Amino acid sequence: MANTKSALKRIRTSEQRHQRNVAVKSATRTYVKKARTAIAQNADETQVTIVAAISALDRAAKKGVIHRNNAARRKSRLVKRFNAATAAREAAAAAPAAEEAAAAKPKRTRKRS
Repeated sequence: MANTKSALKRIRTSEQRHQRNVAVKSATRTYVKKARTAIAQNADETQVTIVAAISALDRAAKKGVIHRNNAARRKSRLVKRFNAATAAREAAAAAPAAEEAAAAKPKRTRKRS
């Protein structure tokens, strides 16, 4: 146990900071998790949840709860996952249309002489 007044104060302040940091980290994780589930479910509000998650990561980095490179990495992974899901959705939507267009074209045959 600490003996000096300054050491006791240091324990109190570090505990307060710890509690604050835990709350910010937890909220950030919740925002990121919501964004990931929205991406997986192709929800309508996906972009809104991603923006909220990025904002939460930026706030946590600004407060020093997580390192700025950690926040940048998480944001990058989140946007990368969103872009991949969007591209997959667009490719799936375009595939039937391409098949129909190919089926509608008459096959070209060579004249044999």
